[in-house]
Parts: sequence; structure tokens; C-alpha cells
Amino acid sequence: MIRTRHLPALLAPLALAACATTPAPGPSPQDAFWSALSSHCGKAYTGGMASEDARDADWAGKRMVAHWAECSEARIAIAFHVEDTEAPGGWNRSRTWIVTRGEIVTTSEPGTKFLTLKHDHRHADGESDAVTFYGGTTGDRGTATAQNFPVDRHSIDLFQKEGLDASLTNVWRIEIDPAGTSDARFVYQLTRRNDPTRRFRVEFDASEPAPAPPPAWGW
Repeated sequence: MIRTRHLPALLAPLALAACATTPAPGPSPQDAFWSALSSHCGKAYTGGMASEDARDADWAGKRMVAHWAECSEARIAIAFHVEDTEAPGGWNRSRTWIVTRGEIVTTSEPGTKFLTLKHDHRHADGESDAVTFYGGTTGDRGTATAQNFPVDRHSIDLFQKEGLDASLTNVWRIEIDPAGTSDARFVYQLTRRNDPTRRFRVEFDASEPAPAPPPAWGW
């Protein structure tokens, strides 16, 4: 029979053993994703259309380049270059995807790092397009290699102002494998919650770096 007064002394070693074997929490999906995205800083990759939506017929068959043009601890800018015979120099360099991260303190888990995707859209003279800096913010889900960015309030207001009602339920998605991964890919995708038929998807071979292109317009 074990007397009650001896229980604390008996349980203490068990509690210490449990603490010693509990593994430390790993990085959040957003932090792991950020690490994978950052591993490609300074590199450029070639790719092209992977979807077949008839609304994107003008994009089909065109060469594309994604270039990690700028990286910091809080921001990664990826320039998106599209072959276009009608553009200066034969390339449309108007788009740059900007991913940033920051702490959201209003969640139930303070310290959660959310990611934001914005689209910097410029003209050849460097001036901003009327529709620019739109995008969305991740939730607390996603994985180490894929994150969704549902359209945010600022972008909805911008789309309504510019008469782009079809874009009010946009969901952007980025998929990325860490640099050095066999058959690594980088993917940018657009879908819409109110239109299950809408799918714009471009894929890049992130296992084979390409020469860096000239800067995106305005950069």
C-alpha cells in the first residue's frame, strides 16, 4: 500500500521523464513554407502554362520566367516575366509577386505568422497600373510546401471600384519545394470560390536555375 503523503515524491520523477521526452514543437506550416520559398532567393526558373482554361488562350505556349529578384527576412519579391512579341524587348515584365510575413496578434494563438501575397502590376514606363497591389492573406492552415491566399478586403474594394466583379472570390495559391529537392517545382495558381471552372496555373522547373532576366518594369 502506497501512502498518500508519498505520492508527490513518487510522481515527480515521472513528470520530469515525460517533460524530457516531449519533443520540441516544429516550425509552423507558414514558417516552413517561408523557409522553402527563401531557399530559392536570387535564382530564376523557366516554366509555362499548366492549365487549359479557354479564357487563358493568349498565355498558352508562351515562355515564362520566375525570378526571385529581392529577398529579406520579411519580404520576397518574385518577378514574373512572360514572352510577348508586342511588349518592349519581346517580354511582358509587368508583374511581380510579393510575399511578406508578419505576426498576427489577434488570433487565439499569439505569435502565429501569417503570409500575405500581393501583385505589383506596372507599365513599361514603371508607373503602377490602376489595378495593383491586390492579393490575400493565408489562414492558419496550409502546409510546408503549399499556401492559399484568399482575396482580402482591400482587394475586393479595388476590384469593385474597377468593375472586376469576377475577381471578388479569388483564391491565389503558391506551391514550392525547397531548393535542392529532386524535381522541385514552383507553382502559381488562381481559382475562384464562386466559379469551380476557373483555374489559371503556371508551373516552373525549380530544380534547374536559368539566367536571371532584366528587372521587372518599375524595379
